[in-house]
Amino acid sequence: MAKLEGKVAIVTGAASGMGKSIAELYAKEGAKVIVADYNAEGAKDVSQGITSDGGTAKPVTVDVADADQIGRMIDTAISEYGDLDILVNNAGIMDSFEPVGEITDEKWDKIFDVNTKSVMRAMHKAVNYWLDDDKEGVILNTISTGGLNGAHAGVAYGASKHAVVALTKNTGYMYAKKGIRVNGIAPGAVETNISSSMEDISEFGMERAGLTQALIPRTGKSEEIAAAALFLGSDESSFINGTVLTVDGGWTAGF
Repeated sequence: MAKLEGKVAIVTGAASGMGKSIAELYAKEGAKVIVADYNAEGAKDVSQGITSDGGTAKPVTVDVADADQIGRMIDTAISEYGDLDILVNNAGIMDSFEPVGEITDEKWDKIFDVNTKSVMRAMHKAVNYWLDDDKEGVILNTISTGGLNGAHAGVAYGASKHAVVALTKNTGYMYAKKGIRVNGIAPGAVETNISSSMEDISEFGMERAGLTQALIPRTGKSEEIAAAALFLGSDESSFINGTVLTVDGGWTAGF
């Protein structure tokens, strides 16, 4: 039997990279998937690919920085497929390696709106849906190793991802007796297009962050992150809650 048979899942940032691989694997394992992304054409292409392979998916265009759009995204999953079982908060953007002496209020707010506030809002909506209907549910947050240390990005990205670690742990603990599980994945260096959100890169910040790059054993594939996301989204991880799984090939084991 497929590991997610009969489940309904939302995956944000699903038009490319890790989100695309997660959406595709979830569908392959039986889930009905909302392919959510700011990139409407990309989400449509991924959804069509899933459908062509025999899966079930619907594209939803969403700017996760907009609270109303997050609400509509979750409402669409429920109205289209009758339920919501798994929420994968994967959408995110990078800073430009700015340290605190270079970051601006505008950049800080932009990073937090996408990487942190959107996650809180989606979790808030999903958790209340499950509580109101006395249902169990699973939330999976993509965190990054940048949320576990201070050397993998600039101050805004690192702080935004550290905050999601706290969101993950607090929510997992608070609702553990309600059958709601919340976990995170902290990928290391993975082949994605997240760097496309970077501009005017800080030379100082990049130089400092680059000191840890020599320790990377290899670059990961998005499919490897999806495999971890499948495990954490399935009943096989039923006793895992409120924690963060590092998936980095051993990179951060070195410091």
